[in-house]
Amino acid sequence: MSTALNRPAASRGREADGSRWSPRLWGLLIVLSLALFLDGLDVSMVAVALPSIGAELGLSTATLQWVISGYVLGFGGFLLLGGRTADLLGRRRVFLVALGVFAAASLIGGLVDSGTLLIASRFVKGVAAAFTAPTGLSILTTTFAEGRQRNRAMSVYTVFGASGFSSGLLFGGLLMSLGWRWTFFFGAPFALLALLAGLALIPKDRPDARGGYDLVGAATLTATMLLLVYTVVTAPETGWAHPVTIASFGGVVALLALFVWVENRVRHPLVRLGILRSGTLVRANVGAIALMGSFISFQFLLTLFLQQALGQTPLQMALSLLPAGILVVVSAPFADRLIGRFGTPKLIAAGLIALSTGYLLFLRVEPEFAYLGMMLPTALLLGAGFALAFPAINVQATAGVDDDEQGLAAGLVQTSAQVGGALVLAVTTAIIAVDHATGQGAAGGAAEMLVQFRPALVFVTAVALTGVLIALYPLLARGRRSAGARIAADAEAADRLAEKAGV
Repeated sequence: MSTALNRPAASRGREADGSRWSPRLWGLLIVLSLALFLDGLDVSMVAVALPSIGAELGLSTATLQWVISGYVLGFGGFLLLGGRTADLLGRRRVFLVALGVFAAASLIGGLVDSGTLLIASRFVKGVAAAFTAPTGLSILTTTFAEGRQRNRAMSVYTVFGASGFSSGLLFGGLLMSLGWRWTFFFGAPFALLALLAGLALIPKDRPDARGGYDLVGAATLTATMLLLVYTVVTAPETGWAHPVTIASFGGVVALLALFVWVENRVRHPLVRLGILRSGTLVRANVGAIALMGSFISFQFLLTLFLQQALGQTPLQMALSLLPAGILVVVSAPFADRLIGRFGTPKLIAAGLIALSTGYLLFLRVEPEFAYLGMMLPTALLLGAGFALAFPAINVQATAGVDDDEQGLAAGLVQTSAQVGGALVLAVTTAIIAVDHATGQGAAGGAAEMLVQFRPALVFVTAVALTGVLIALYPLLARGRRSAGARIAADAEAADRLAEKAGV
């Protein structure tokens, strides 16, 4: 039987440009969105369980951080390779295999009794997410025609991802009543459900016949990303000026230079460097860094303050951010209309301004914590910021990109979000300089912790505001050109009047 999902990508795109979508098309969108939700959920959900994991498995603070960092290393290090692999081997095949690995790693992570095995399962899970995330986005962008319908699909898709990030603490807090292992088990049945539905709904596609395997480029780029994430994660503990840290950054620069050299000489590069000439794509990537870097870092600071200084339980802390998650979810029906009306640059800037305002409002928090006056406004602004910026960034990153490079463009923006998030968090951690191992940050009480946190909050706000300026650059430049044109026209008119007057 011939259906919309059995036709070539171009034909499916034209059909998806209609005003009504078939149930199968909706089913495909839900499968892709569920995978993105699980990717985002895992980043923030497990953080709630870290104290219990450390107590049961006997892990030190230095070792415990790798439960989070292992996932980030796998995710950030393999995203670009995952996106390009989808273009070369076929999106359907790569997406389904990676979903299966994600489900298995989730199950294994909840069963192991060794810190080493737990961290290894987290790394494998991050690698699997590095393949599902860009592949799912490229399936979406090659199914829905660019314009209103793609914006509509993207708004649904990205609200799932944003909801995953924003609701991870809530789910983690709820699951902790059953035990920390359930924060790992949680993703397995949903990943399996998405896999089974994907087998029926994701259309078969043909790999890019023009492509090739740039193994050297893949190896050097992946090594660069892994070493960069590893360095920024370990630098706060090792020391930013330590010879090992300096040598690691030197290795990152050397590997990146080698990657650029290779990509300029191979026939089928992993990353066509010319794609970076697209200003819209580059600005979308900077926006992703500003959004995820500032949000993850603020969430980290908030978690420490609410639990260590105020003594809140994981569930109480999660409920503090619940309004943000609700706002993201209810915004879903309006995201595509906002993008169509205002354009992505304005929405990215508006979202980052909302986040910056929320961060700044939290600066006035006092030890005598009052939720309605101090936390609720920040939570609402965080939700509004994510709802505006997250869909717009993903739409802008893939707009105007050819079908055979959709996986690459998707991988680039998601790499920026993950690696940028790790970078900003590492700097934030270095600024606050709280000794988590001995609990000295909590011992000083809420007042002392707020003093320690304020410089970090200023830094997080500066990161978000930098993203605002980059997002608005085309509009600001256009305004300057328009002003210059008006001045030139006025000067020319004045010269003509002077000539007529005989001056």
